[in-house]
Amino acid sequence: MTIANNNDNDLLRLENQVCFALAIASRSVISLYRPILEPYGLTHPQYLAMLALWERSPRSVKNLSEELRLEPATLSPLLKRLEATGLVARHRSISDERQLDISLTDRGIALRAEAETIPPRVVDKLGMSLSELTDLRTSLWRVITAAQPS
Repeated sequence: MTIANNNDNDLLRLENQVCFALAIASRSVISLYRPILEPYGLTHPQYLAMLALWERSPRSVKNLSEELRLEPATLSPLLKRLEATGLVARHRSISDERQLDISLTDRGIALRAEAETIPPRVVDKLGMSLSELTDLRTSLWRVITAAQPS
């Protein structure tokens, strides 16, 4: 049996789903980053980790995990790969041996200057104005906040 309802007000119409639009937008934008990040040897999740470390380094794995909203078990292999490429160093905290800290290496610090070309290239590929992207980012953060468990 086929059910066809092309009504734009249909609550179950795929195109009416916020989750569907967000999923497609996310995959589409991340795919724009792939060829831009490739020459730097970075994946998109690694790029996000580097952005957070360029804001503050050193920082604990726990803190980085919270900032990126990734489970430590997901973040750990990513950090190991960044360490293998010489961009970060992992070391036990001096104040708490149980805590693993991540810091940028000289190579990781130097990469920041090169990475400053990435956001303008993404904006150019999207073909949207900065004000449109700023409004979109603001709306997305409102969605993220609203979707947090109470």
